[in-house]
Amino acid sequence: MEREDIIKSLNKDLESVKNKNDLAQVKANYLGKNGIVTNLSLKMKEIPNEEKKEYGKFLNEIKVSVTEKLENCASSIEQQELEEKLNKEKIDITLPSRRKMKGSIHPMTRVVEELEDLFVSMGYDVVSGPEIDTDLNCFTKLNLPEGHPARDSQDTFYLDKDYLLRPHTSPAQVRTMEANVNKEPLRIVCPGKVYRRDDDATHSHQFMQFEGLVVGEDISLADLKGTLELFAKKLLGEKTKVRFRPSYFPFTEPSCEVDVSCFKCGGKGCSLCKQTGWIEVLGAGVVHPNVLKMSGYDPEKYTGFAFGPGIDRFAMFKYGITDIRQIYTNDIRFLEQFDRKDVD
Repeated sequence: MEREDIIKSLNKDLESVKNKNDLAQVKANYLGKNGIVTNLSLKMKEIPNEEKKEYGKFLNEIKVSVTEKLENCASSIEQQELEEKLNKEKIDITLPSRRKMKGSIHPMTRVVEELEDLFVSMGYDVVSGPEIDTDLNCFTKLNLPEGHPARDSQDTFYLDKDYLLRPHTSPAQVRTMEANVNKEPLRIVCPGKVYRRDDDATHSHQFMQFEGLVVGEDISLADLKGTLELFAKKLLGEKTKVRFRPSYFPFTEPSCEVDVSCFKCGGKGCSLCKQTGWIEVLGAGVVHPNVLKMSGYDPEKYTGFAFGPGIDRFAMFKYGITDIRQIYTNDIRFLEQFDRKDVD
């Protein structure tokens, strides 16, 4: 079969090619295992030695020609398919556009930023820590003994016997105290996510805390009270009243619960505050000597105070949110209302 005949036959076959599958079939007919060009190559052994050079040249010219035409056809098909795709995906710019949903700063982010600004202005540093921490940092070094209810697996997310999802941000305080032993004064706040086995309208299995810690010489309960009164008034309004009730926490002594006047009724009594006029917002107290000692501080020389409000609850108070689960649903109808100027 002459070279011109092969090329003529190939051109005729390529005229009927419409897609890549058709092209693959034509390629197999010429360059495949039983293709025309392949069969010609197999005949090389039958050619007399004195003619092999000329026959080899003939085969090479055919292979080059066939391959070139097949590649040109493949490029043409790809270009055609691209044009068809672009035509199908053409955008009609005269059509009305879809309204973009407008986002806003999340109420939790607003509260965290407001608290950080407040405490930074008071000389505090903002620190963070890992959300997976050791039982040692989460409980032992905070003076929570073995068998304490807070260590129970019904309340805490354990990963194994040594590691857990932190139930509070206090481990960040432990880490900071150990890294800054006897460098006074130590003033830090630790915002972050914490995890507990709890889920209802006012509690979530994941929520935010904003714990604070001060360690130095001659730090007293009076310093704590002044700090928390300023904190509550700045966050909830100057008319907010604060009261302290004796309580117990393993990591502070003395300890107290802190209440604020109900933001809804102004302290007169309503369903939100259960007719008491007060709402509990955080626990606080003077740092227990054992906690200072386990972190390397001399409790005879140093004292301190700590407090831990739940940011979620403050966001609920500040913006009138009745169900804590709304904060985490990412419902745009809920979030878009915080774009209003009057939320600030």
